[in-house]
Amino acid sequence: MDGVIPLNKEIGQTSSDYVYKLRKVLHTRKIGHTGTLDPLVDGVLPICVGQATKLVNTLTGSSKQYEGEITLGRSTTTEDREGDTVEEKKLTKAFTTEELNETFQKMTGDLTQIPPMFSAVKVNGKKLYEYARAGLEVERPERHIHIYDFHIMGEPVFDETTGYQKLKFHVQCSKGTYVRTLAVEFGHLLGYPAFMSQLTRVESAGFKIGETFTLGQIETMMENNDHSFIKTIDDVLKDVPFHELTDDEWEVRVLHGGFLEAVDGADKTKQLRAMRNGVTKALYKYDKVRDMWIPDLMLLNNK
Repeated sequence: MDGVIPLNKEIGQTSSDYVYKLRKVLHTRKIGHTGTLDPLVDGVLPICVGQATKLVNTLTGSSKQYEGEITLGRSTTTEDREGDTVEEKKLTKAFTTEELNETFQKMTGDLTQIPPMFSAVKVNGKKLYEYARAGLEVERPERHIHIYDFHIMGEPVFDETTGYQKLKFHVQCSKGTYVRTLAVEFGHLLGYPAFMSQLTRVESAGFKIGETFTLGQIETMMENNDHSFIKTIDDVLKDVPFHELTDDEWEVRVLHGGFLEAVDGADKTKQLRAMRNGVTKALYKYDKVRDMWIPDLMLLNNK
């Protein structure tokens, strides 16, 4: 079994939990996920199986889209609803939709983030959340991210009793973005503590949430010998430009990991799919120095 499963991850489970469970359901050990989702986050989690595990880094590097909720007026240790209160500052009046939208606009483009202490980023071989649970704070490396789109969804809700304001948002962001931290930074720009009170990943690696399958659905489909929940490697790479290999290119070059010479009409700024009889056998990238296409990822056993 080779391909990618657009899984619908549920709240309360880790990405690794699903890898463990799917190994049993699919009766294979060759499985990998395409980017960790926190237990409190649900939504799209592409799972690579068999030959498609070679695509993990490629798919992980794609942009992601989320829908969630920011709560203004309180911050937490974990930057989400699971943590203890760090600071509380009640709002005396609600921010207008216009004021909130202006703040969202300030947070688009290239940004620099410091990963939260409660995260899986490693420092000196140890995960940050391990330091955090021990009550230690360590210097964290900056990471550069890009926010393609960040906007409000619907009408914000202000609670005069608690002094909190809740607002729904949509964000499209680059790999490595901590949306929890975006929520905190959003509050800082408004002069109030904030945390991410809910988050759902609605798109990843080209898969939308409406295309996903729950673990329960996958189990039932496997019992009925229905494998339609898994998308082929060619389905996943359908938007990557391709080149149909000649007999010579396939037998003399690609089969042995060799370079490809000029490919008519190929966009040298993008990857190129090397295909044999309509099936992707490798991904190539253009090398300016050699003026040739060199192997980027081999998928020779893809059928």
